[in-house]
Amino acid sequence: MDKVAYLQTWGCQMNVHDTEKIAGVLRGEGYSFTNEPEDAALIILNTCSIREKAEHKFLSRLGYFKLLKRKRPGLQIAVSGCIAQQEGERFLIDNQYVNFTFGPQNIVKLPELIRRDKRKAAVGENPALAETDLPAVRNDGTRAWVNIMYGCNNFCSYCVVPHTRGRERSRPMDSIVNEIRNLSDTGYKEITLLGQNVNSYKDPKRSVFNNSSSFPQLLEAVNAIEGIERVRFVTSHPKDLSPELILAIRDLNKVCEHIHLPLQSGSSKILSLMNRKYSYAEYLDKVTALRRHIPDITITSDIIAGFPTETGQDHDETLAALKEIEFDGVFAFKYSKRRYTRASEMEGQIGEDVKSDRLKTILELQDVITDKINRRLKGQKVEIIVEGESSSDTNHWTGRTRTNKIVNFTPEQSIKKGMLITVTITNSFRHSLEGRPEGLMPVTKSN
Repeated sequence: MDKVAYLQTWGCQMNVHDTEKIAGVLRGEGYSFTNEPEDAALIILNTCSIREKAEHKFLSRLGYFKLLKRKRPGLQIAVSGCIAQQEGERFLIDNQYVNFTFGPQNIVKLPELIRRDKRKAAVGENPALAETDLPAVRNDGTRAWVNIMYGCNNFCSYCVVPHTRGRERSRPMDSIVNEIRNLSDTGYKEITLLGQNVNSYKDPKRSVFNNSSSFPQLLEAVNAIEGIERVRFVTSHPKDLSPELILAIRDLNKVCEHIHLPLQSGSSKILSLMNRKYSYAEYLDKVTALRRHIPDITITSDIIAGFPTETGQDHDETLAALKEIEFDGVFAFKYSKRRYTRASEMEGQIGEDVKSDRLKTILELQDVITDKINRRLKGQKVEIIVEGESSSDTNHWTGRTRTNKIVNFTPEQSIKKGMLITVTITNSFRHSLEGRPEGLMPVTKSN
């Protein structure tokens, strides 16, 4: 048990990949891993502070580990991620049984923190973050997340990310490409490029002409890597979605026809209060351009229900936007008041009952839209990458289309994880599709 670690993660794909890096650093220190916290000598909880619900889940789990430590005083408990960064030393003062905390910028300090006798919060700025390549323990074998940048400069009024992950810093393009080449050499087929706003990526080691983003150039470089079959990216900020990026999605054969483009509200008044830097009309223009150039693209989005001062009319404008755009899916949440954000200090905070009712209406409408869109796919042939056994049904395997839709199917003996296969869609559901394998030859880019 001396060097056995238990890791638990809450939050976004960035957090999941941070945990992969934490595991990579620990493995370099001789640690193995367990799925049972009772068997661990070190427990690390990688936290999310975007919404209150995730924070409550973490605190509840932390309470259990407090009891575990009473039985085993030698157990080390550490808290990482955005809550650790946000709370700093105060978290250690309030939770005396926690040995150390570290923010997303300070994973590199983990070996030092484990060996320290004194409790410490490593939450300082790390200017070398974008230049530091950390090992990662990835368990999928087919799909991999790769950071291309860290932090955020947008300061949306509801979002704590600039305060927890710092200012925007891009990784050198050569470093990103080398990491993906290594992943390809070990059998990975699909890469998802990660950043709070990938559209504003700029290679720090190359000049960027005419103030245009070099993200399309990065996509072109990744597209050329032999062995990689698919390239995805999240997240895109609508204000920085350029014509060059739209053409890159259209023209680069490995870049998938799916984009996650957070709208947040259909009300231009609320968008202004959110400091999103676009109106609904401007957002709609971007969607129109995407669909004009890439007719089969799927577009997913984020929606916040009950932002401060949101009226019934503002809510109706969001519902109207969902009907007009017809997203393939949305992640919708009640507005959550977060410390350090401007929105937390705004007048006109909305009651929980109203927020819940508005969220329910949004989700019900989107369910109808998603059902309609997915039903259109019945009978179509689509390309999927086989991801292996379904987590919910051991009799089925699962894969994902280029447009990021999950397809469940009955496996044949010749089908292996990581293969590109063609399936015919036989049935549709709100969150997935069913298909029948037809062969191992990929279909066209537009599927």
